[in-house]
Amino acid sequence: MTILILGSGGREHTFAWKISQSPKCINLYVAPGNSGTAEIATNVPIGVTDFQSIKTLVLEKEIDMVVVGPEDPLVQGVHDFFLQDEALKHVAVIGPEKAAAELEGSKEFAKEFLYRHNIPTAAYQSFDASSVEAGYAFLETLKAPYVLKADGLAAGKGVLILNDLEEAKAELKSMLVDAKFGAASTKVVIEEFLDGIELSCFVLTDGKNYKILPTAKDYKRIGEGDTGLNTGGMGAVSPVPFATEEFLNKIEERIVKPTISGLQKDNLPYKGFVFIGLIKVGDDPKVIEYNVRMGDPETEVVLPRLKNDLVEIFQAIANQTLDTIEIEIDERAATTVMLVSGGYPEAYEKGKVITGVNDITDSIAFHAGAKLEDDTIVTSGGRVMAITSYGDTYQEAIKKSYQSIDKLHFDKMNYRKDIGFDL
Repeated sequence: MTILILGSGGREHTFAWKISQSPKCINLYVAPGNSGTAEIATNVPIGVTDFQSIKTLVLEKEIDMVVVGPEDPLVQGVHDFFLQDEALKHVAVIGPEKAAAELEGSKEFAKEFLYRHNIPTAAYQSFDASSVEAGYAFLETLKAPYVLKADGLAAGKGVLILNDLEEAKAELKSMLVDAKFGAASTKVVIEEFLDGIELSCFVLTDGKNYKILPTAKDYKRIGEGDTGLNTGGMGAVSPVPFATEEFLNKIEERIVKPTISGLQKDNLPYKGFVFIGLIKVGDDPKVIEYNVRMGDPETEVVLPRLKNDLVEIFQAIANQTLDTIEIEIDERAATTVMLVSGGYPEAYEKGKVITGVNDITDSIAFHAGAKLEDDTIVTSGGRVMAITSYGDTYQEAIKKSYQSIDKLHFDKMNYRKDIGFDL
């Protein structure tokens, strides 16, 4: 098969790493890719939402399957674009159709889906610029902290958790009236705060059948001890030690099954990954959010633990025969630590030379915001590289990642030194 991966982050490098191990994959392209994917695939300088250029590439290279990494092209309907084009409709697309991608594209849509199918989640209401005063009144009925979520896609930065009521009101106004997150915050969902520990559940579905992948936990805040600004993710651990068999059964029965049957009942066509952001409140799981693709950096710890041929799984998703696949998981733990540019998630500089990548032997370096310039790897984004390691325990794995990081360098390199601290 000839396969195209859309995206340029650590998630897409991990996909490329895993897919390139499959004897079923003859040619592998990544658009636009990064310095890591360049080593194992052919990078093509095409944006993930440039559907016409993607079409040209697919036809020219006789691509059989497109694996969609990020959420933007899914929310904009890349799967529908293929289905509606006579020349493309035979190509397998891994990722939901546009109607189903609204689960990530709109927080309000997702909350309505959860309520409709009796899936446990936080109480909420949504507001727009015409109902700011009603939003203030709703905030007054809640206890601190206050959770404000931009309805649309805001690159992982559209969620605010605030302890002060007046500050929450000011931020609500800033989001709705002053367009703090642009079009993403024309609507804002206000939720009750759920107190607990977070984890992520990853599900594969072909629209009828489902398989559950290993759980993972990521660390969103920039600072040690989960302090400071939210980021796209600073590291991850899999499996999640507190997710006991009993707890995993609750997730499957109360959340996964009603989610998959809800997609069918609501006629939301879905072939791909369902990422379910969860919180453990007491002994019970509740849903914080849905994403319609794999998480990043969770992909960098989940896929390395998958023993199956990923292309075989994707073929089963395309053919709706996922029930014939037995998922095999590596018993070892996997951890990843994200190296980020100095200043991230606020202003940061690009183009810093990265050294030491070839000296890493005990870990896998998944490139994210990194690109090649004249055979030199330089930084090109905020989250630069994810350093993944295996271990018999997550403590052993995390120690290996930190030992490998000692061999790497770029100017103003930053990373969290406490991944896994709360486990």
